[in-house]
Amino acid sequence: MRVLFAGSPAIAVPALEALVALGSANGNAVGGADDNADGGADGSTDSNAGFELAGVLTNPDSARGRHGKLEPTGIGAAAERLAQGIPVLKPAKLDAEVREQTAALKADLLVSFAYGRIFGPKFLALFPQGGINIHPSLLPQYRGPTPIPAAILNCDHETGISIQRLAPEMDSGDILIQERFALNGRETTASLGEIMAQKAAQLLPETLKGLAAGSLRGTPQNHGEASYCSLIAKEEGLIDWSKSAREIDARIRAFDPWPLCWTKHGGQQLFILKAEPLDATAQSETAGLVLGIDKQRGILVQTGEGVLAVTELQYQTKKALEWRAFLNGARNFAGSRLG
Repeated sequence: MRVLFAGSPAIAVPALEALVALGSANGNAVGGADDNADGGADGSTDSNAGFELAGVLTNPDSARGRHGKLEPTGIGAAAERLAQGIPVLKPAKLDAEVREQTAALKADLLVSFAYGRIFGPKFLALFPQGGINIHPSLLPQYRGPTPIPAAILNCDHETGISIQRLAPEMDSGDILIQERFALNGRETTASLGEIMAQKAAQLLPETLKGLAAGSLRGTPQNHGEASYCSLIAKEEGLIDWSKSAREIDARIRAFDPWPLCWTKHGGQQLFILKAEPLDATAQSETAGLVLGIDKQRGILVQTGEGVLAVTELQYQTKKALEWRAFLNGARNFAGSRLG
């Protein structure tokens, strides 16, 4: 089975690594042809053999850093490292030219994880065995581009990862494999993303082997239970101190590492990087008021409901600081009002 892997950010890299390792374990040269890809010497099907990475599809290189240097996506960089010589396509859109390039790879199956673009019917028709998509939620919950922040924002007690068949409607395909796990309420999008990346790497080989053996059957989603999430705008990072400490904490964690949560102090933009809600009664009616400090918990800020203990902060033009170090350079911080 020849596979085209489509992905862009770093979260998809372990899955690509697992796919490369699966092909190597089966004795197949990455991207090469395998005369026995469909079975053993006796013509029988071997679900543990015949996987090949035919190519990689990712987004174009983008300008990064202060000097605007063009750099590849996380998947683009990983492909160069893992599979030298493998075709890497970086189109701005999936047009006729790209479909022609893709067809030349003769891939049987498309595997997608956080690619960031919609596959049209003409593109999907290039793959005799269709396509599968790795989605970091318990589908049909949180269809869309930001399921990890959505689970944190909604203070869910559990989440999961799904591998589904690609379908015309976004994230609506039959579920092939799904794993759920508990959340402890302190996850960030960054830390939960790392967990999802590793679980994807574990589940992808199992899924591919099941498809090759014909033993894996999809389960239709209950579309009536579907919920959706949308792209996050940078402006959403602005903290509304009239919200509860629990809500603000969830946003701080959900928006780490991007766009980060911020407020205003003394005319400067101040990022609140780490915090925790306290089970404390209101000490003031003024939301955003810096109440003082707790030597064990950090800087205490009044919210619309409860108190938020802030432990890491950063002015826009400065480096991130632990709260004690921050107060050394902001001695009049206590008693001020944020926002």
